[in-house]
Amino acid sequence: MSTTPIVASTLDEVIAKLESIIAYSIQHKDRSGYFAALYYKVTLKVKEGIAAGQFGDGQNIARLDIQFANRYFNAYDQWQKGAPVTKSWEMAFTATKQRSYLILQHLLLGMNAHINLDLGIATCEIADGNLDNIRTDYNNINLILSSLTYGVISQLNLLSPFMSILGFRGSKSNSMLVQFSLGNARDGSWCFAEALALQKGSAYDAFILNRDNEIAELGGSLIKNKGFLRIGVWLIHLFENKKVDEIIDVLNDFKKPYKKDLKGFIL
Repeated sequence: MSTTPIVASTLDEVIAKLESIIAYSIQHKDRSGYFAALYYKVTLKVKEGIAAGQFGDGQNIARLDIQFANRYFNAYDQWQKGAPVTKSWEMAFTATKQRSYLILQHLLLGMNAHINLDLGIATCEIADGNLDNIRTDYNNINLILSSLTYGVISQLNLLSPFMSILGFRGSKSNSMLVQFSLGNARDGSWCFAEALALQKGSAYDAFILNRDNEIAELGGSLIKNKGFLRIGVWLIHLFENKKVDEIIDVLNDFKKPYKKDLKGFIL
């Protein structure tokens, strides 16, 4: 049974690692920084919640958050070295080299790999065989993920003025958020964790491999646009900001004093 390598052992180390990824991404205009910027806000929110006594067991939720983050850090570091990563992360990182994908697509690919694959694995790794003990903390993490992920839509509107074409304001439209369905992803990751916890020995790794293949296929559906959606994506991309450093700044709520003037964000 494989375990996640430890890159960060505290929430402060998680935050520091994310800051280093963001800084590197800004310097090198690397689209990997899009997901890192979103993740940074999530981690700050978790830390603030623990400090405020928002969670019943702050220490336990910190353990889950750290283990969860380490799967992303390990994948990122492996990719940077040219080493193999899961297919789900390979698809997300490979996509960052493509200028033609929307900012939203990059974010969804990262969320797909991290929530649909990594979250269930991280949950199993810290549950010590008893998932019931971690369920409340798992739900708390999910509430934070949900609130901040949907909140990023307002930032995307600054960067992608035609984003409403994808149907953010329509409940029955063929939008990418509807396709991805964040709520279902979180619920699905818990079901995956429950099934994974029953696997022993080599069956555990085989189960993860099969899940990874499925999630990579789901990731592919997020960037293979057909019909009207393809036209809509093309139009949104035409008017979307292409400056990687500015995009990271906006997604990161201008945490770093790079450029705070929104003028010129459109082509």
